[in-house]
Amino acid sequence: MVLFLLLVLVAVTLGIIGAVAEGLGYLLFVGIAVLVAALAFIAVRWSRRSDRRPIR
Repeated sequence: MVLFLLLVLVAVTLGIIGAVAEGLGYLLFVGIAVLVAALAFIAVRWSRRSDRRPIR
């Protein structure tokens, strides 16, 4: 969970810098890519975790 939050924080920071700074628009796209990677990471973790629950 800490890794997910760190990735989201990095994505938001890069996105803000990329949107505000002139000539650094590529940082906005890198921030979006990091956010998508973080969401994919947490989705995989949650899907694998749900498989381990015992059936009652």
